Amino acid sequence: MSDYELFIGNKNYSSWSLRPWIALKHKDIPFRETLVPFDFENGNPEFAAFSPTGKVPVLKDGSLTIWDSLAILEYLADCFPDKGLWPQDKAQRAWARSISAEMHSGFSALRSECSMNMQRPAAPKPVSEAVKNDVTRIVTIWKECLEASGGPFLFGDFTIADAMYAPVVSRLETYQLSSDPVVRKYSEAMTATPAWKIWEEAALKETWVVDTE
Repeated sequence: MSDYELFIGNKNYSSWSLRPWIALKHKDIPFRETLVPFDFENGNPEFAAFSPTGKVPVLKDGSLTIWDSLAILEYLADCFPDKGLWPQDKAQRAWARSISAEMHSGFSALRSECSMNMQRPAAPKPVSEAVKNDVTRIVTIWKECLEASGGPFLFGDFTIADAMYAPVVSRLETYQLSSDPVVRKYSEAMTATPAWKIWEEAALKETWVVDTE
């Protein structure tokens, strides 16, 4: 049995949980999944039992605790250098890290106005100019990366950068935020992965409901 245990929240809503989960699953890294649902305004008090921040995701490796999606992914890249979690080329790796960090710290308007909700029927919703600007920037990132790499993922093979942008694929589809062909192309690649299909199938079966628009 694997020593890795990943604590996650609801698959329907928890975009941050999806990021390390899809990387682990796509790269065939064995792990145990522990889902602790949040249906409280600020998460779930039970998160405090395993999370220093009271948030998910959290990765346990024996006695070691790693929290925050990007930190977990960086740790996995250190543990599994043969899995290609970052591009091998130094310049490509720096680019992948840059857009991953941008995803980690940016796009606040998209996050706040368009929560991940895989059970929501796909339909447009009115959004602010800030959201539109976020979407424009994301599409530009995807376009530049795919043109340079040839796809199907941002740097050719699936990397941490793809894990970081995976929830955006769901958001753009759910809220019908872009008709750009690059979005369709990248979304098709992401949603065709077995890892995505497993996550989505479980998300659609969940019965917990959190108020979102």
